[in-house]
Amino acid sequence: MSDERDARQRIRESGTAGAAAVGSGVLLDEGVETAAALARGAPIRSQTRLILRRFVAHRVAVAALIVLMLITALAIFINVVSPYESNPIPLTPEILGDARHGPTGDHLFGTDRLGRDMFTRVFVGLQKSLQIGLGVAVVSVLLGVAVGALAGYYRGWIDTILMRITDLVLVVPALAVLVILAANPEPSFFGLFDFPPATEVPGMIIVISVLGWMPMARIVRGEFLSLREKEFVDAARAAGATGPRIIVRHLLPNTVGPIIVFGTLEVGLAILLEATLSFLGLGIQLPQISLGNLVAEAEGTVGTDLAYLIIFPGLTLFLVVLCVNFIGDGLRDAIDPRSVR
Repeated sequence: MSDERDARQRIRESGTAGAAAVGSGVLLDEGVETAAALARGAPIRSQTRLILRRFVAHRVAVAALIVLMLITALAIFINVVSPYESNPIPLTPEILGDARHGPTGDHLFGTDRLGRDMFTRVFVGLQKSLQIGLGVAVVSVLLGVAVGALAGYYRGWIDTILMRITDLVLVVPALAVLVILAANPEPSFFGLFDFPPATEVPGMIIVISVLGWMPMARIVRGEFLSLREKEFVDAARAAGATGPRIIVRHLLPNTVGPIIVFGTLEVGLAILLEATLSFLGLGIQLPQISLGNLVAEAEGTVGTDLAYLIIFPGLTLFLVVLCVNFIGDGLRDAIDPRSVR
C-alpha cells in the first residue's frame, strides 16, 4: 500500500497522470490510479469496471437492485409460486367462505371481499405496472434521444423546429391529457390513427411516452452541443465520417450515462402515473388487475379490519418506485465521476 501511495504521489508531482478519456468527465484521480497501476505492473481497470465498482460501492443502490430483482421475479413467476388464481371463475362456495380473512400462512396478504388471494392479485397487478413502466422508459428514451441528437448535432433551423415542438409538448399538462384520453378509451384522432385503447397496457404506454420524452430530448441536446465541439468529433469529420455515423458511433456512446439514468427514473414515474389513473378509475379497467385499481377498490377500508386490502398493494407500489429511484441515484453516481465523494 505504501508503494502504491508513493507511486501516486510521484505521478501527481510529475504531472503525468494521463489525459481524461475523450468525451467523458473522468476525474484526475482515476487517471492517477491508471498510471499508478501501470507503474507497478497491475492490470488497468476499464471504464466499465470502474463504473461497476462505483455502483457496487453504493450500498443502498445495490440493496434496491436486489430487492427489485426479487420482486420482479416473483411477479413474473407468480402463477408458479402461488397455487391460487387472481380471478377464479366460478367463485365456488369454498372461495367465498375464505372472504375477508386477514394475512395467514395460506394467504400471506389475506383475502378480499370475494375470497380471492390478495398475494396473487398484488403480484399479477405488479406485472401490468412493470410492463407499463419498462415500455414507457424504452419508448420515451428512443423518442427523446432521436429528437435531442438531431437538434444538438445539426443545430440551426433543425434545432429551432425540434426544440419549439419540444417546448410545445412540454407545457401540455400530462395528467389532464391522460384523463381525457382515458375517458375516451379509443383515441383515434378523428380516424387518422388506429391506436390501441388508452385503458390497456399498449395504449397507456403510447400515451404516457408521447407526453414524457421531452426531458430526455433536452438532456441529449445539451450533451451533444458540448460534445460536437470536441477534438475527436473534428477528427471524425476530417476522416470523412458522415453526420449519422458521428452521432451513432462517437456522440451517443458518450451520452449513455444520462440516458440510462433518465430511463431508470422514467420507469418509476410511469408506474406512478398508471397507478394514479387506475386509482381514479381511468386506467387499467377491471377485471384486469393493476396496483392502482387494487388500491382504488380498497379505498374505503382505511381504519377497518380490511385495511390490509389497501396496505399491501400500496406498500408494493411504494417499494418498487423507491427501489427504482435508488437504482437511478446509484447509476448517476457511478457513471458521473464528478459525483464521487
